[in-house]
Amino acid sequence: MRDTGGITGYHAHVYFDEGTVAQARALCEAARDRFGVVMGRMHETCVGPHPHWSCQLAATPAQFAELLPWLALNRRGLIVFAHPESGDELADHRDHGIWLGSGLPQDLSIFVKG
Repeated sequence: MRDTGGITGYHAHVYFDEGTVAQARALCEAARDRFGVVMGRMHETCVGPHPHWSCQLAATPAQFAELLPWLALNRRGLIVFAHPESGDELADHRDHGIWLGSGLPQDLSIFVKG
């Protein structure tokens, strides 16, 4: 069993499209204001391994403990992918991810050294 002490933070990626961009922005801004998490840009293109447009919320472990249940109750149909920051990006995305809503395939090739 792995110890959680190596987790330095979490990312929650809120996925959206042209029809839900305003809803996603409102959700991310509300999370930022309520929990003090860092809100990234509203990417209206696929970024990194993410299969949809997204906005990243960066949280400390303490913030994440409150953020995740709040997102579960307030996402109103948006898909959220969350993962720890443990120093192993591939494992964090592939093995340790948490989905709110339907899980989606990601392009993890950016994390594979080749």
